[in-house]
Amino acid sequence: MEVVATAKWVRSTARKARLVSQMVEGLPVAEALVLLRYSPRSAARDVAKVIKSAAANAEHNYNLDSSTLRVVRVEVDGAAIIKRWRAKPRGMVGSIFKRTSHLRAYVSDDEPGENVRRRSAVRMPRAVIPTPTIAPASGAGAASSRRPRRPAAAPVAEAEPAVAAEPEAEVADQPAAAAETAAKPAKRAPRRRKPSAGEGDTN
Repeated sequence: MEVVATAKWVRSTARKARLVSQMVEGLPVAEALVLLRYSPRSAARDVAKVIKSAAANAEHNYNLDSSTLRVVRVEVDGAAIIKRWRAKPRGMVGSIFKRTSHLRAYVSDDEPGENVRRRSAVRMPRAVIPTPTIAPASGAGAASSRRPRRPAAAPVAEAEPAVAAEPEAEVADQPAAAAETAAKPAKRAPRRRKPSAGEGDTN
């Protein structure tokens, strides 16, 4: 038999309450309350209250044993939004939406079946994704299943600049051209003339 309890205008967003309600669906009421008591989420307190109310309704109104009760589901619906505002720069205002929600908790003493999802309070760790391995090649490397390492790139030697072959006639004329260059006097930079004593006066 399913028994329901409702909590309206709960000052919590529907999204936050749904994250908490998914944790306790299918758990016994005692385990669900312990899990919610130590949950760090702010909506856990409101969800625990509505589950306690549903268990109390089942115990006092329908004479059900509280130790056999199980949380079937917790439905969360969005409710009205309380709208406020806050002052912003340049004479503007910013909207503040304080969302509310309605909670409905269903508990039952029936054995877990199609309508009741049975869960364990202990959560299993996330599955570890296996690292893909390369199948060993047949032959010498078949004994090792490790991924072959990529060979390090060999250092590239700096290539010497290629010297173009010069004609024999030019090679023979090189000493004569060097002698002519050495015989010519080096050009000197023109000297800057110093201004005379009267040129710089502005008076």
